[in-house]
Amino acid sequence: MDLIKKNASDAKTGEGKKPAHEQVYQTLRSQIMYGELVPGQPVTIQGLTDSLGVGMTPVREAIRRLISDGALVFQGNRRVSVPLLSNADVEQMIFARISIESELSRRATATVTTDDIDRLEQLDQRLDQTIADGDVSGYLRLNHQFHQTLYAHANAPILNDLAERLWLRFGPSLRVVCGRFGTHSLPDRHKDILSALRARDADKVAKATAQDIEQGMELMSDALMDV
Repeated sequence: MDLIKKNASDAKTGEGKKPAHEQVYQTLRSQIMYGELVPGQPVTIQGLTDSLGVGMTPVREAIRRLISDGALVFQGNRRVSVPLLSNADVEQMIFARISIESELSRRATATVTTDDIDRLEQLDQRLDQTIADGDVSGYLRLNHQFHQTLYAHANAPILNDLAERLWLRFGPSLRVVCGRFGTHSLPDRHKDILSALRARDADKVAKATAQDIEQGMELMSDALMDV
């Protein structure tokens, strides 16, 4: 809860003009995305209110939005939790992610500049360092930032929004996988994506993105089978 409170304070500092419910939403969304709220662990609405230092109304509004996003489920007795994923959930997410994110990558290939690709490569180098260091939090944030930065060049806001909603659903379980097996067990095809981007080969970019998604999500599926 202390980490949630810190993030809420940071949000207030950097986003002071945003309404309280939006600040709370962004704070909780970040916590869920990067697995800092553990799947299946109930959290009381009153506990969130106390930890965030805000009123009940903005917390309720943020929770309502996150339930709509599929990021939280209501458990009754004023408790919510991050949903546990089943293998059937993961199977659907693999299909949806490959369909949406491959297309985002394909579209981005036509608009990224050499400087954009250089920035993506720098992100990937930082990501490699988090893997070497076993820095789970750093890995999760930079991995998301790499994909988010690439997809932003697709100029496809509807597809991007769908992709973000999917990341919000599987992010917490990815944190669990990292915690159990470490960052070294997580494959990525970012080097293939970067190489294909430099070659301006949209089909190869899309294929590398699909392989990146499939490898990571299948590892998650295997981990869920062991639970």
